[in-house]
Amino acid sequence: MSEKIFDRETMLDLTVNFIPLGILVFFIGAFVLFPTWGVDPLVTGLQFAIVGVTAILLTILTYYAGKAISTAEKEMEREHE
Repeated sequence: MSEKIFDRETMLDLTVNFIPLGILVFFIGAFVLFPTWGVDPLVTGLQFAIVGVTAILLTILTYYAGKAISTAEKEMEREHE
């Protein structure tokens, strides 16, 4: 059976990053559906670039943090055996 990368404990540790990621995704959707300040290509592009790049970087950070947490937990379990 294949072993999961993220177990339940790791997912609980990563919820700290899932909440801001959800907020960023919400704002991307809100800005797409309700362009409050109109559609100026420069301002809209900059707005989506800032929020989008932040969301992408947070996703990457969350993945590597989860991987590091999972690896550290497995090493600690091996040491206590």
